Amino acid sequence: MRFGRAAASLLSFVTVSTPLGAQTVRIATFNAELSREGPGLMLRDIRAGDAQAAAVAEVIALARPDVIALQGIDWDLDGVALSALAEAVAERGLALPHRFAAQPNAGLASGLDLDGDGRMGGPGDSQGYGAFTGQGGLAVLSRFPIGEVRDFSALLWTDLPGARLPVHADGRPFPSAEAQEVQRLSSTAHWVVPVMLPDGSRLDVLTFHAAPPVFDGPEDRNGLRNADEIALWGHYLDGTLGGPASVPFVLAGDANLDPDRGEGRREVIRALLADERVQDPLAGVDTVVWEGVGARRVDYVLPSAGLRVAGAGVVWPAPDEAGHAAALVASRHRLVWVDVAAD
Repeated sequence: MRFGRAAASLLSFVTVSTPLGAQTVRIATFNAELSREGPGLMLRDIRAGDAQAAAVAEVIALARPDVIALQGIDWDLDGVALSALAEAVAERGLALPHRFAAQPNAGLASGLDLDGDGRMGGPGDSQGYGAFTGQGGLAVLSRFPIGEVRDFSALLWTDLPGARLPVHADGRPFPSAEAQEVQRLSSTAHWVVPVMLPDGSRLDVLTFHAAPPVFDGPEDRNGLRNADEIALWGHYLDGTLGGPASVPFVLAGDANLDPDRGEGRREVIRALLADERVQDPLAGVDTVVWEGVGARRVDYVLPSAGLRVAGAGVVWPAPDEAGHAAALVASRHRLVWVDVAAD
């Protein structure tokens, strides 16, 4: 299924700063919301030409990223579903032959009651919310080769410096001390993905998908976890997680937190955006529309301070005469991109 007329009406918010260099790289993030209710169903829908899956491929191809971090993508051991998505994008004119995906914490069984509901074995008892292994994972597609990925997904929440751990009203660990001993910080994953550029230089893509800071009780477990998932990147840049960060880098992912609106500990995302080591080319630009909530900014592409930003945008399409637009069919989230000079 193609969206030719919708493609022609695609609009982006664009900013332009310094002049382009000899080489620019477009980094994007997109919560495609392709996750399905059971294993293998995402692959089935991609191969069957499902309208949403086709729209996701269309939006990616239209945006033409060199590297894209994807959220809401179900993981399988052999990467078959991700390959099928990459093939669908290639059919629309954009080849992204290099890819990375690893088993996420989403759907990874813990064997304990992690959400404090008094039962074990539910999706909230996985290391990250998920009904099956790999539901709602991450992936990176790239025009350029990918090096050895640094994966922080196994980091225990208790091991993050200054961890904000939830407690019961009486001060006991929530839901239990036993649960906190095994609870990982990443609800999905935290990766540092090195991309090897044609001129021999390296650009690190820092990517993640934080838990939504809602759907919990007075202990604020999800809100605290969301805050610490975002705060992890500050510790990474500080070098307190096992070695200093390599630069240049671009942080690209879904923080599930708006700096000014909605629930959550907004001061944490504000601190990241204000960090002198990153740039925010799209300050104040919304990236998602949720029914009943409205527009929010939760998806971010933040280049390191030493990179030259050549342009940036959020894919926000105008509908065609029939009221359809590829990005609207694809996901409630919008694809966010930034061009950085890498010469």
